[in-house]
Amino acid sequence: MSRTEATPSTGRMPAVLRNYALLADGHRGALIDPGGDIVWLCAPGWSDPAVFSALLDGAGRFRVAPAADRFVWGGYYEPGSLIWRSRWVTGDGIIESREALAFPGEADRVVLLRQIRALDRPARVRVVVDPRAGFGREPVRDPVRDGDRWRARTGNLHLRLQGGARLHQDQQGFLAGELTIPPGGHHDLVLEIANGPLDPAHESAAELWRTTEQHRSSVIPSLDGPARRDATLAYAVLRGMTRPGGGMVAAATTALPERALAGRNYDYRYAWIRDQSFAGQAAALVGRYDLLDDAVAFFTARVLADGDHLAPAYTVTGDPVPREQPLPLAGYPGGRVRTGNWVRGQLQLDSFGEVLMVLAAAQRHDRLDTDGRHAMQVAADAIGRRWSQPDSGIWELSPRQWTHSKLTCVAGLRTAAQVAAPPSAAHWSALADRILADVSANGLAAAGHWRRAYDDDRVDAALLLPGIRGALPPQDPRVDRTRRAVTGELEQDGYLYRFRPDRRPLGDAEGAFLLCGFAAALAAWQAGDVAGANRWFERNRAACGPPGLYTE
Repeated sequence: MSRTEATPSTGRMPAVLRNYALLADGHRGALIDPGGDIVWLCAPGWSDPAVFSALLDGAGRFRVAPAADRFVWGGYYEPGSLIWRSRWVTGDGIIESREALAFPGEADRVVLLRQIRALDRPARVRVVVDPRAGFGREPVRDPVRDGDRWRARTGNLHLRLQGGARLHQDQQGFLAGELTIPPGGHHDLVLEIANGPLDPAHESAAELWRTTEQHRSSVIPSLDGPARRDATLAYAVLRGMTRPGGGMVAAATTALPERALAGRNYDYRYAWIRDQSFAGQAAALVGRYDLLDDAVAFFTARVLADGDHLAPAYTVTGDPVPREQPLPLAGYPGGRVRTGNWVRGQLQLDSFGEVLMVLAAAQRHDRLDTDGRHAMQVAADAIGRRWSQPDSGIWELSPRQWTHSKLTCVAGLRTAAQVAAPPSAAHWSALADRILADVSANGLAAAGHWRRAYDDDRVDAALLLPGIRGALPPQDPRVDRTRRAVTGELEQDGYLYRFRPDRRPLGDAEGAFLLCGFAAALAAWQAGDVAGANRWFERNRAACGPPGLYTE
């Protein structure tokens, strides 16, 4: 599947966010723009400073692109992988660049693979290699050439480039040059970035590609169903964004504006409990347990360490999320650059319910050990102590009695009770009944549907989720009334908005949230509205960018 855009990015003029392709190996991710620039890569890990930060107008880039002035861009992922092929049609022929982060990844070493291919005619390609640590503050220094390999440093990082014999240093100290590839030929570039000195013994490009292909095929399933290509790519993305045995980042990037000039540009390079819960439960449903096992391991460690004070998000290694601070970069248009996230001090009550649902899924599949069962008890006890407290809710707003938060705890407790021993099962079921009774007394609007908060009669798309996930039986009238109220109030042009923040029309205050649209599809399916479910699904599915990814 190849899709094209007429105007590629130059590396200094950002592309529309939906046009970037993602490479990821579990430990970090890179973004490639239509012009062949790798404009974002943090090293060595997700939340470390970027070495390529042109996306936010920082210095540092890795460009592979046609030398011709005019060309048309396209690209696609190889089936069942995060191996991306940039494809350019020039006046002289067709050029491809095969791109990947070597897989499986290593925590302390980035291995970036780029293979330039000329299809039917000779290909002239411009290459610029300019990694700069510290979000562009640290130029390359101490370069040494040995045959076709270059070694250098940037900040505290060690660099090695294979395939650079025809590249040269320019006045700014980075490597650049023009390569000519014969018809049917290819040229490999391998860039390594590491915390410490690199081993003199190194794998060839062919070995790295072979290992990457074999491991990708062994861990990425070929899923069934009418959207199987999309589902398989989604699984590959989730695998690439999850540290083995650890957390799953919400995004590869920081400071991309949710809404231009609205101030909502946050750092999402961290692992949110809620997000990883969604991924772990989805993996369990399709019978692929590696992502479930990673979520269980991560949640168990965090719950046993933090108990009642479980944070909504952590770094992928389980450390606290750094506090917010600005960076002196121009940023992506419409947003200012910041790192860290204010979420570290919040209570998001639904996180405890999400933990219970994942641990219960593992227990159903006989994949929960003694520590996991202990974590289930700790999470349930925390709900018992904290469910009546105000929290910041799914959208991370000011603390209130958010209805979704409490109902998610009900869903988690009911799910956990189904797999627990009798004493705990009875206690958790009773606690779920108690919370539900309180929500029914305080969280129902006069029309009989759930309202956003105990003091807010508005609807919220998040209120679709508890019904989907078992807080109440599907036939409970509150479930259907909520579905109808949410879609009736918050739908526009086939997309669903989170909530109405003020009196402005939908779309004026913020964009639609595609996750809400997919929740509407699930809710319609559960209600027996097959046509409506497919309509919601296809409308929101079509909002992906040319690489098949979603920018949210």
